[in-house]
Amino acid sequence: MAKTSRKKRPAPSPETQAAAEQIAKGTQRPGQTKEQTRLIQQGIQKGIEEYKKQQRAKARAADKAKKQQAQLNNTVAPTPTEQAPPTIVKSSPLPWWLLLLSWLGFGLYIWFTQL
Repeated sequence: MAKTSRKKRPAPSPETQAAAEQIAKGTQRPGQTKEQTRLIQQGIQKGIEEYKKQQRAKARAADKAKKQQAQLNNTVAPTPTEQAPPTIVKSSPLPWWLLLLSWLGFGLYIWFTQL
């Protein structure tokens, strides 16, 4: 006869049990039996444990990503001798032409108003 390998679930923490009991009693309906309340409490405990498991997995994944990013930043950081050449940005001559035209217009205005 073959044995079935089942993972034995660890017992929920006392905090989880207390929180599940409090929630189950808070949502209890009139006429609800203790057995029904206990089943609801167990469902809530399983939900809390599943949520905690997901949060731990997310934290592990975030930590792993952060470590990889830090390792990538340490290995890819350019050395002072390998600096990229500065980029040259060519600006448009339009603002300078507009400035020249406005000063020319201002000068003509002053010259014609003094005649």
